[in-house]
Amino acid sequence: MTTPFDLSRPRTIHVVGAGGTGMSPITTVLAAMGHRVSGSDIKESPVIDRLRALGVDITIGQSPDNIGPDVEAVTRSTAISDTNVEVAETIRRGIPLLRRADALAGICAQRRTIAVAGSHGKTTTSSMLALVLGEAGLHPSFIVGGELRSGGNAVWGDGPWFVVEADESDGTFLELGAEIAVVTSVEPDHLEYWGGWKQLQEAFDRFLTEASIRLVCIDDPGAAAAGGRTGAVTYGTGDGADYRMSDVTGGRTGSSFTVHHGGEVLGEIILPVPGLHNARNACAALATSMEIGAPFDAAARAMARYAGVARRFQFRGERDGVTFIDDYAHLPGEIRSMLAAAKDGGWRRVVCVFQPHRYSRMAALPPSDFADAFDDADVLVMTEIYAQGEAPRPGVNAKRVLDAVLDAHPGRRAYWFPGRADLAANVKAILKPGDLCLTLGAGDLTLLPDELLGVTAAGG
Repeated sequence: MTTPFDLSRPRTIHVVGAGGTGMSPITTVLAAMGHRVSGSDIKESPVIDRLRALGVDITIGQSPDNIGPDVEAVTRSTAISDTNVEVAETIRRGIPLLRRADALAGICAQRRTIAVAGSHGKTTTSSMLALVLGEAGLHPSFIVGGELRSGGNAVWGDGPWFVVEADESDGTFLELGAEIAVVTSVEPDHLEYWGGWKQLQEAFDRFLTEASIRLVCIDDPGAAAAGGRTGAVTYGTGDGADYRMSDVTGGRTGSSFTVHHGGEVLGEIILPVPGLHNARNACAALATSMEIGAPFDAAARAMARYAGVARRFQFRGERDGVTFIDDYAHLPGEIRSMLAAAKDGGWRRVVCVFQPHRYSRMAALPPSDFADAFDDADVLVMTEIYAQGEAPRPGVNAKRVLDAVLDAHPGRRAYWFPGRADLAANVKAILKPGDLCLTLGAGDLTLLPDELLGVTAAGG
């Protein structure tokens, strides 16, 4: 690992795309650390307002003039290319140009770092862990990849620990120098970057091996295999788990479980968020916090008031007897978890609307991987792939995913509405009082609940 950019003394740093989901928490923490931070973005937003309130000088619109004469480093997300006018000016002047991973590694170097990685579950687990450490009086710092419903996605605290959501999509998680590594799950994803499933598995093994304390979910085959190869502490419902969950209960509004460790019953965790997946994430946070000396009671208190993360099984509203919940899930394992949580809710029917994400991802994942992912849905609605700026690829479309589902389950009630523009009207006609409408996907499908809350009437 290369030496991180030195953030131990005050610096003058400019952030390109400061209001983006990946860069806004970096900007927040850099400012809180005492650095002089400027930034730019293409439009105003509540995030920009929040950054300005922290003293960050944000300019709307990008220009070479935004790179002031005293700027010591410029950082950007992977989505911003070298042709960006601010990036080009940075290169022309020979100013250090940091990737997001470089900036994050520099931040990590200032604290004892707990990095939470995984194909899914890392945002929720990271936010839960930060809450537990705060309850334990450890005053943690954290950066997570989603907006906490209690507000914000980053804090720079006074305590020794820094909790960071560690992204495997571009290899960032291997550059953070984590003292503690947590892996919630390992599924085939981002294979174009890694070159294949074997290489992704090797990367997770390296992530774990380089940490002093390692924790993995024993219930996830990929994570458990990585843990077995690296000697990790395990958590989950499996009989061999070091932190074993029992008596797991679920419902529409919450879940609970009992935790066993070292032959003893530690106690019960009660969560105000539903789903076995969330219970496992809570157990991950509990196990990690206890491995560094936090008491069980602090975890129990923190979990009892956990408010959740935006777009993670997020209640969006009710109308005409229909409940609307939205989630970011787009991988097969995530989809199974969300639908299992929905099934526990006792709705008349679970109507799942799914939007696959990115042509590159759907080209790398065989459609058969999704064949059994929707088993807990009473009705499946599928729309076309959300491109996320990618060009379409010949033969790669959402219809082949739906065909794989129907080939495996010929009797499943399913609909194919490729056009996003008329999706709300088509879904409206399907919904009935007592239904749950569960939207799943990482794209603009998150707008559908609001569209339906404005137009929904009881279907036939």
